[in-house]
Amino acid sequence: MNKRTKTEIKNSGATFTPEGLAQFVAQRIFDSSEHISQPVILDPACGTGSLLQAALSTFKQYSPHLVGYDTDREYLSIAESCIKNRTLSFELHNQDFLDLYEEYRDGLFDNNSVKADIIIANPPYVRTQNLGAERAQKLAQQFNLSGRIDLYFPFLKCMTYALKEGGIIGVITSNRYLSTKSGASIRSFLLNNFEIIEIIDLGDTKLFDAAVLPAIFIGRRRHNRAQASCVASKIYEAAESISESPTIANSIYDLLSESNGGLYQVGNTMYRVDSGRICFENSGKEPWTITSNSDDTWLETIRSNTGFYVGDVFKVRVGIKSCADNVFLNPRWEDEPSMPEDDLLRTLISQENIVRWGCNYSQCSKALYPHYSESGKKAVYDISKYPKAHKYLKKYYAQLTARKYLMEAGRNWYELWVPQNPALWQYPKIVFPDISVSPRFCFDDSGAIVNGNCYWIVAQTDEELNRLYLIEGVANSPLMERYHDLSFNNKLYSGRRRYLTQYIAKYPMPPLDNPASIRIISLVKQINTISDPHQIAVLEKEINQYVYQAFGVTAL
Repeated sequence: MNKRTKTEIKNSGATFTPEGLAQFVAQRIFDSSEHISQPVILDPACGTGSLLQAALSTFKQYSPHLVGYDTDREYLSIAESCIKNRTLSFELHNQDFLDLYEEYRDGLFDNNSVKADIIIANPPYVRTQNLGAERAQKLAQQFNLSGRIDLYFPFLKCMTYALKEGGIIGVITSNRYLSTKSGASIRSFLLNNFEIIEIIDLGDTKLFDAAVLPAIFIGRRRHNRAQASCVASKIYEAAESISESPTIANSIYDLLSESNGGLYQVGNTMYRVDSGRICFENSGKEPWTITSNSDDTWLETIRSNTGFYVGDVFKVRVGIKSCADNVFLNPRWEDEPSMPEDDLLRTLISQENIVRWGCNYSQCSKALYPHYSESGKKAVYDISKYPKAHKYLKKYYAQLTARKYLMEAGRNWYELWVPQNPALWQYPKIVFPDISVSPRFCFDDSGAIVNGNCYWIVAQTDEELNRLYLIEGVANSPLMERYHDLSFNNKLYSGRRRYLTQYIAKYPMPPLDNPASIRIISLVKQINTISDPHQIAVLEKEINQYVYQAFGVTAL
C-alpha cells in the first residue's frame, strides 16, 4: 500500500488503529458481551481491517460474521486479503456507511439480520474547518447536530441505530466530545441511547501517528436508560515526581487495563493514570470529567466555600479576530513603504508576550486597528482620511473583500471581523492565553488591545477591580490548576490546557470579604508592580497559601 501523506490523513480523518489498541478494545467488548453464536460484528469505517481482525481473534470460538464498510477501495483490498485467509464469513462494502443513516434511523433496517450484535470502530476524525462549510452544514442538518461538529459525531449516531438492542459498541474517537460545548449534543445522545459501561481518555499517549487525543467508549444499547455514573480512567504524560516513585510498565497498553491510579514509566516517558468515574448531570450539557471519591469531596469543599463564579460578574472575552492576520497583525510595520498612521496602530498583547502576573511589553507587536469608541459604542474610522493606511490596505483589497461574512453583514471592507468594544481597552484587565501548560493570567492597565489567541476580563469600577485582583490571584494558583483539570478534563498534548470562556467563566472565587480574599487582593496588587523573580516567587507562595485558606482546603 502507498503511504498516505499527513495532509491526506488529516483531510480524510483516517487514523489507523495500532494492533495493541485494537486487541484491547476487542477484549473489552468481549468482556461486556453476552456471548452468542455467530454474532454480527460491524466496523463502519474498517480501513485495512485491523479492528475486524482483532474482533475475529477474540470472538473466534463463536464463529462471528464480519461486516465492514469503507470508501477507500485500496484499504478494503488490503482488509480482504488479511481476513479471507482466516474466515469465509465476512462481507466488505465499498460504500459510505453514513449513507445508510436514514434507513437505520427510520426503522427500515429493524430486521435483526441486518443489524449488528457488536460494533467495533475507529471512525474518521475530521473537524468542521477541514470538512468544509457546505458539507459540515449538510451533516449538521441531516444528523440534527449543532455547533462545531466532527465527522465522528454522525458516525456515532449512525452506528447507534445500526446496533441491536442490548448490543455492545466499542469505539475509539477523539476525546474532544467529553469536554467541549460542541460535544454536548453527542453526550446527551449517548446518555439517552446507551448504558455506558466504560470510558477511557487516552489523552496525549500518542498511540496514533496523527495528532489525535483519543478516547475509548464502551456501551450497551439501551434506550432512555437513566444512569448516574460509569467507570472511567484517563492516561496523560506526566512530569517526574520528587515524592512519588513510578511503577515500571512494559508498554502503554499495560496501562490501559490498570485499575490503580498513579505514576507509571514506559521507557523514558512518565504517565499519570487516574481511575475513577464520570458522573452524568444535566443530560450531557456539562463536560464529562473523571474524578475519584476523594476528588469529589475536594471539589465539593471548594464549591461550598465559593462566593461567586467569574461568569456571574464578568464577561470573559476573546481577543480581536481579523480573519486576515497577515494584513492587520504585520510584525514588521517599519518595513512597509506605506506604514499606516500611528493613530491606527495599537500595541497588541499576544500569547507569546504573557508570563504569569505580567506582560513583556518590549516584545509586543502592533496591530492595525481601524476602530474607535463613539459615545461608548464601537465605530470605524473613515479610512480615506488616513492615506497611508488606505494605501496599505488597498494592496490587500481582494483578500479583505473575500471575507464574505463581513461583507454580507454590511460592514466596511477594511474592518476587523471581531474588534470588540474599543471603549473597554482603556480599563484595567486580566489577559491570558487560550492554550498554556500552566496558568498565565497577567494584569494590564496600559490600554493595549488583545490578540485572538488570548482572552481577557475587564474591570470598570473599583469593586470590579478588587474582584479582578482576586481572580488573578486564584486563577494563577496550584489550587485552580487542579480544579481546572478535575472539572473540565481538557488537556492537550504535553500537559497544555485550554483556557476558554466556557471554562474560565466557571472558575469559583471565595467571597470578596473573606479575610483570606482581602489578603490575596493586597498581595496581587504588590506582585503586579514588581519584576524581580525572587520577590515574585516569595509573594506567589504567600498568595497560594491564602488561596487554599480561602477555600478551606490544604495543599497537596
